[in-house]
Amino acid sequence: MLEHITPLILTYNEAANIERTLERLTWAEKIIVIDSYSTDTTLEILNSYAQVEVFKRDFDSHGKQWNYGLEQVKTSWVLSLDADYIVTEDLISEIAALPVDGEIDGYFVSFKYCVLGKPVRNTRILPPRQVLFKKSKAIYIDDGHTQVLQLNGKSTLLSSYLYHDDRKPFSRWLWSQQRYTLLEAQKIIETPFQELDWVDRIRRQKVLAPGMVFIYCLIIEGWIFDGWYGWYYVFHRVLAETILAIRIIEAEKLRNN
Repeated sequence: MLEHITPLILTYNEAANIERTLERLTWAEKIIVIDSYSTDTTLEILNSYAQVEVFKRDFDSHGKQWNYGLEQVKTSWVLSLDADYIVTEDLISEIAALPVDGEIDGYFVSFKYCVLGKPVRNTRILPPRQVLFKKSKAIYIDDGHTQVLQLNGKSTLLSSYLYHDDRKPFSRWLWSQQRYTLLEAQKIIETPFQELDWVDRIRRQKVLAPGMVFIYCLIIEGWIFDGWYGWYYVFHRVLAETILAIRIIEAEKLRNN
């Protein structure tokens, strides 16, 4: 199966992460990277790996960027990865044993979250993602600040994990949230309430989400037992929801004026 897979990665200033991701993809004959004109050392790192082929494209949306990447893939299967996803040895072994032409057209993979480089725990806030799929059956569509893979076929969940290990500085995380929450707020406001999922319905109330995320992450998911790593993660999640709530309030007020 590994011979029929091309890893596909999007990058923009991912020098803090990309090398760890590439080190787990040495089995791949070719790796396609779509870079949005990075200004740090990301391109230097990418060019140091012989199997990496870099395509540069101005970023307009996640869906369009991923679909452009799919156009560059020549194999029948795609392994779609963010630049801070680490493929575990167990996952590589599980993928290698999959049939190339079986009944399943796509595979979801769950995450174990890393904080400051330390694997901590699985979190339901980061749900399983369909990262392995047949290219001919898939297309990406934009969904708020991110994208959703539409697969025309059958899917199932693999038992092994990916690590989500983002080591970019807090300033970069905050910059990303400023962009992401603007798009997410627009989606939540413009979507009819009855068409929102239950999470976005709570977010639409503005004041509820930050407090609920604090209790959910700290107590229900158990991040309180991970010491300062847990608090660090919880603070990030609460801050992200707070910024989103402010965006929604701001957008609604501007809309009504």
